[in-house]
Amino acid sequence: MSKDRVRVVVTGLGATTPLGGDVASTWSALLDGRSGIRTLTEDWVDSVPVKFAGVAAVDPGEVLPRPEARRLDRAEQFALIAAREAWRDAGTPEVEPTRLGVVVGSGIGGITTILAAYDTFKEKGWQRLSPFTVPMLMPNGAAGWIGIEIGAKAGVHATVSACATGAESIGYGIEMIRDGRADVVVAGGTEAAIHPLNVASFAAMRAMSTRNDEPLRASRPFDKGRDGFVLGEGSGIVVLESEEHARARGAKIYAVAAGAGYSSDAHHIAQPEPTGAGIRLAVQRALEDSGLTGADVKHINAHATSTPAGDVVETIAIKETIGSHPLVTATKSMTGHLLGGAGGIESIFTILALTDRVVPATVNVDDLDDGIEVPIVRDEPHKLPDGQIAAINNSFGFGGHNVAVAFTTV
Repeated sequence: MSKDRVRVVVTGLGATTPLGGDVASTWSALLDGRSGIRTLTEDWVDSVPVKFAGVAAVDPGEVLPRPEARRLDRAEQFALIAAREAWRDAGTPEVEPTRLGVVVGSGIGGITTILAAYDTFKEKGWQRLSPFTVPMLMPNGAAGWIGIEIGAKAGVHATVSACATGAESIGYGIEMIRDGRADVVVAGGTEAAIHPLNVASFAAMRAMSTRNDEPLRASRPFDKGRDGFVLGEGSGIVVLESEEHARARGAKIYAVAAGAGYSSDAHHIAQPEPTGAGIRLAVQRALEDSGLTGADVKHINAHATSTPAGDVVETIAIKETIGSHPLVTATKSMTGHLLGGAGGIESIFTILALTDRVVPATVNVDDLDDGIEVPIVRDEPHKLPDGQIAAINNSFGFGGHNVAVAFTTV
């Protein structure tokens, strides 16, 4: 990394997740090892083979005024709630609109809006459709609403890379600031896909856990008994800022958003490349982009979804690129998998791990799988060392997308 490159820092955090309606409650639950997974009670649950999910701890209808909520898809609702928290947390920065950007994506977009609107169309006709149907279903809707609210004119973007979306959004936000296009960027991911069609479709792929009798223990990354991921919902948003701009206004700085690395597997539309080559390349590129070495990295928030194919391969790739020393955790064991929102909330967890010098434990690891030669934090949180250290958040997605985002202490 060039020494004269603009340094990007994190000045605001916002989240709404299966563990809590904001960052503080989510982080507290995570450190306590509490699960956000519950049995579903909707009328449709008997029609699908998976009967549990990581439903948001606080329904957006309890936060947003009803007139506002009615014109937003649930994924947009989550994103606005998280973005507002992040913006407040950053001190509602005063920034020239042409220097303010947004990068917020979703892996699936307004899928519940699409399905509900089609039912309305079939049953009641086109005249009964909401005029907000298109803004509600479009994948860039969340980014658009956030950009309008804060007055962002440097560019409003929506990355779509399945479960790597939130992390890729943050990486793109870093690039916007480095390239001189913005001083402040609101970035992250959101998802709201707990719907019978989505649950049934993932189940048809044999991608989801079917532990209906013990949902709290269903998401079990790295465990020999894992049988698939658990669907979650929510949003994670960060405020990125050039260090010069942040310090000029006296902003609180959580961490340095040091860089990102990308790769693609070109292997299979849904299965990870079995050697981990794409993961290694993304992590190596993140190190290079950040000016870091493997020795600098003390913690990794693993993508680890609890699927049989991916978890062990990721740990092998970590060992080969970083070494066998970083403390590895899989927070999806408690939140479930937020798809496009995962990289957003897990970047926040990575940032807070650096800030508080503590790594949350992975829960439900009763029998560690063979071939894992990196330290998996389990049973209880583990302290991180003092001094200047780095951490990486890994996010991978269907289509072969691999993204690694690196953060360092200030």
